[in-house]
Amino acid sequence: MKIDILTLFPNSFSYLDESILKRARQNGIIEINIIDIRSFSKDKHKKCDDYPFGGGAGMLMSVQPIYDAVKSVQTKNCKIIMPSPSGQLFNSEIATKLSKEEHIIFICGHYEGIDQRVNEIFDVQEISIGDYVLSGGELASMVIIDALARQIEGVISRESLEEESFVDGLEYPQYTRPQDFLGYKVPDVLVSGNHKEVAKWRKEQAGKKTKATRPDLIKTKER
Repeated sequence: MKIDILTLFPNSFSYLDESILKRARQNGIIEINIIDIRSFSKDKHKKCDDYPFGGGAGMLMSVQPIYDAVKSVQTKNCKIIMPSPSGQLFNSEIATKLSKEEHIIFICGHYEGIDQRVNEIFDVQEISIGDYVLSGGELASMVIIDALARQIEGVISRESLEEESFVDGLEYPQYTRPQDFLGYKVPDVLVSGNHKEVAKWRKEQAGKKTKATRPDLIKTKER
């Protein structure tokens, strides 16, 4: 998969060169390119924002630099994503669907947003990672990229993927050594060696956790 990220702040993406994503890039599974929108500005000062027509607080990112930045990397089959609080709420299902794309372009907004004509010119899919506002689309883009990358063959093991949260409710509690820490002990069943009982316990605990903290996932599954 090829991922192009259009941003005013290209130094914001060091996380993409760490851990699982770093290995995926080194192994050629994912190609990630960071494109500085400012380099496409035709303003002599490389300005990329202006006051909104009709008034209002803050500045809007201008259409021209974004248009030229998108056109510089756009391909026939690319998917264009714009993180936005007004977009569709991101979830595991969307991550899985995006993981099957060949080429994704992320447009990272900033200031008070982006000139609406970007959406009108391009087939943009707006995605929200939650009901709150961030300073820009950079953090949201990294969240989406991390989640979809895990769904791509070869990035993580299939076993890990199948046991992850949201595949079948929330994940069960997990423990590692030491077996006793300040009197807090690992449940006996997990050290019993009885794999059938371990599987049963994990399923029960996952169900309890999902019911207690995310009952909406149970309702979604039932529908």
